[in-house]
Amino acid sequence: MTGTNATPSTRRSFLGTTAAVGAGVAAGPALGAVPAAAQAHTGPAATAAAATDTATYIGKDSPQYGDLTRGVNQRWAGTPEWVCVPHTTAQVVAAVQKALDSGRRPAVRGGGHCFEDFVDNADVRALIDLSALDTIAYDGARRAISVGAGATLGEINEQLFKRWGVAIPGGSCPTVGVGGHVSGGGYGPLNRTHGLTVDHLYAVEVVVADATGTARAVVATREPEDPRRDLWWAHTGGGGGNFGIVTRYWFRTPGLGGRTPQTALPQPPAELLVGTVLWQWADLDERSFVRLVKNYSAWHAAHNGADDPQRDLYSHLAAFHRSGGAVALNVQLSTAAGADPEGRLDAFVAAVGAGVGARGVTVERRRLPWLLATQWSGFADRPSGKRIKGKSAYHRTAFDDAQAAALHRHLTRADYDHPGSGVLIAPYGGRVNTVAPDATALVHRDSTLILMYVSEWTDPAQDAQHIAFQREFYEDVYAATGGAPVDTAGSSTAGAYVNYADTDLRDPSRNRSAQPWHQLYYGANYARLQEVKARWDPRGVFRHALSVEPRAGRAPR
Repeated sequence: MTGTNATPSTRRSFLGTTAAVGAGVAAGPALGAVPAAAQAHTGPAATAAAATDTATYIGKDSPQYGDLTRGVNQRWAGTPEWVCVPHTTAQVVAAVQKALDSGRRPAVRGGGHCFEDFVDNADVRALIDLSALDTIAYDGARRAISVGAGATLGEINEQLFKRWGVAIPGGSCPTVGVGGHVSGGGYGPLNRTHGLTVDHLYAVEVVVADATGTARAVVATREPEDPRRDLWWAHTGGGGGNFGIVTRYWFRTPGLGGRTPQTALPQPPAELLVGTVLWQWADLDERSFVRLVKNYSAWHAAHNGADDPQRDLYSHLAAFHRSGGAVALNVQLSTAAGADPEGRLDAFVAAVGAGVGARGVTVERRRLPWLLATQWSGFADRPSGKRIKGKSAYHRTAFDDAQAAALHRHLTRADYDHPGSGVLIAPYGGRVNTVAPDATALVHRDSTLILMYVSEWTDPAQDAQHIAFQREFYEDVYAATGGAPVDTAGSSTAGAYVNYADTDLRDPSRNRSAQPWHQLYYGANYARLQEVKARWDPRGVFRHALSVEPRAGRAPR
């Protein structure tokens, strides 16, 4: 999710379903201009801004201020002295320079899906909102598709597919901004077939600040001879808000010609079979629930190969508190000729439900063309502004008995009664795991599952209750390793996903493992990220509670 993140969530649709059913989520020029001949889609925000060459600056007395100083997560509201809505990269440079010259700490917002207060922290005095930078074009000079960092995943899905019949393997929440989604790695329903979003990233345009306090825009590519390649690498999973402000991404899949937009990126499946199966909590005891989650995780562990014939099958197991009524399994898979989608879906559901005892009830099954399937309620989460606490974990193997029992223990607690708290379990791996862990900043390349633990609520008076539940839940599942999903040789877990930011992991009273927060998020790539940080943000201008830190002796000014 997050403004540094994305959310592959079915939690809102899950809660709605169970409420209804259960009762009975090469370096380029400095400013990287898109050639005039580019085939461009100018989004609605950029179209509206075309008549002006100045950025919009909004102060505290503006009626826009209240909306622009809040993201999706309503736990925080920012108090910057001004908000800038730029229409061009040059205007982002000017806004950053304005902040630096006046001694104001800047931050950037994309889609606004941040689990923590990275953007709305009280120390942030200048906010740059990228929502007007939403142009999508084909850049013939770079043979890549250019996407403005303010575009959302829903806009990208629609434009790439309608215009060129291609897709990037991004997240399933259509309102997530591409800016933070990509910089944290990016995954979603196509990841097992086509890898992570960053595996298709060719170049990035970033506004940086040098040691003299001067802002400028640079373009960095994955070309081996590019002297700025380290900056491109840092944006392939190094997290948002760490090195500068991304204004544009270029995408071209390695190995594809890219001489036309139709050949720059992979084609998604023409049609998908989607379905939802529910197991009522009333029918599940500890034994049957443990069997259900172990079956689900074991199936994905057994079908995690890069060339596994089931790699197109993507699913979420949404296990939320029993007060929501049911555990939901949402699934999609390709209906390509000869694939026998109905039989494969039946076999998958049967494998997940084998030996559970309680019967899974299919409440939806239908075929949808690909673009419509990206809007299917089973995956297409549309956040509605709640208070949120989130956590994450990678798992290499199927759940063990202790982990599965801990899941059951907290999801059935009698002293806590909230259907908006639980865990979303999704498959990882496949093509993701064919990339070396140091080839991109995202180090997690040997996992089977990715988990998002989340609580959502509306009443500020309930903050302590829901945050405490989420902490107790998470730390109990990983009790054997100090309350965190450690990443060590041979461990069943493999760290955490930076786009689901969780500041608890840097609190030694919460993370009692032997691994610091940066090891969980970045593993052995952290030292290299620190080097990139020292080169491109030597003053520590771009920072937050989980940002890459300079090495000892190199404190930011």
